Amino acid sequence: MDYYGSQVTSARHRVRHLDVQNRRVENGFRLTRVGITGVRKPIVVHRQGKDNHVTALIDVFVDLPSTQKGSHMSRNVEIITEMIDESVRRKVASLEELAGKICKELLDRHEYASYGEVNMAADYFLEKTTETGRHTLEPFKLIARATARRGNGLMKLIGVEVEGMTACPCAMETVRTRVNEEHPGMTESVSALPMITHNQRNRTTLMVEVPEHVDVEADDLIDIVESSLSSPTFGILKRDDEASVVLKAHRNPKFVEDVVRDILWKILDRYGQLDDSVHVTVRSESEESIHKHNAFAERITTLGELRAIDEQ
Repeated sequence: MDYYGSQVTSARHRVRHLDVQNRRVENGFRLTRVGITGVRKPIVVHRQGKDNHVTALIDVFVDLPSTQKGSHMSRNVEIITEMIDESVRRKVASLEELAGKICKELLDRHEYASYGEVNMAADYFLEKTTETGRHTLEPFKLIARATARRGNGLMKLIGVEVEGMTACPCAMETVRTRVNEEHPGMTESVSALPMITHNQRNRTTLMVEVPEHVDVEADDLIDIVESSLSSPTFGILKRDDEASVVLKAHRNPKFVEDVVRDILWKILDRYGQLDDSVHVTVRSESEESIHKHNAFAERITTLGELRAIDEQ
């Protein structure tokens, strides 16, 4: 009785632990990405001599062969938890560095996979200074991605999302013409002054994808984007600062197309030492104040393509 009972218990134990994911599938299809999304974790990034505490939203994926029924999702959670716990102890220099470590571990533990991908996004704050010298803590968004194909090395992406302001050049010139027609004696004065126009809240994303050994500073990307807008914006503005922002924007009117092109030129200038294969994505959207739609512009390219245009 004891003998047979132990045999039954053992069999039941084996059934409970059957690895369904490893079952072989006949006539299946390979899946490009299988994984988990929306994992939220605290991360400590040690950068420029200080610790930055951020909360990151993390997605991780591997591909799945046509012959395998499912991916081992619990491994993904284990990897994220272990890598982030280690980053708190040892600290990491960037989100993209951590994403790269997780990506490598995905391929190590999913032996059936040939591709790994990790995406991260986190809110990030930088101290900024207004025209009158007021210090404010302004929000930005960090974007990180790591991708790897087994045997082909790892690529990492560094990106930022920046909110600012654009002032419409088209409406500005139309208004200037109208004012000149209505006040012909003031033409010279009107031409010398920044003219009124409608404003837009602009959201611009800049992403740069580089090989694992190359580092790109996210703070530099934020500076590039902010300097390409009509004006940065701030969480709090007193009257003098408010006037400075409005005047700056109206002295520097821009379409979303202008924003994207200015960023591309600055990327070429700032990262001239990087290889032609480096990928660059610039995406800019302005929320219109006098229309019920938004204005949008984008360029997805490589440094090589940008240099070729520059040489023409």
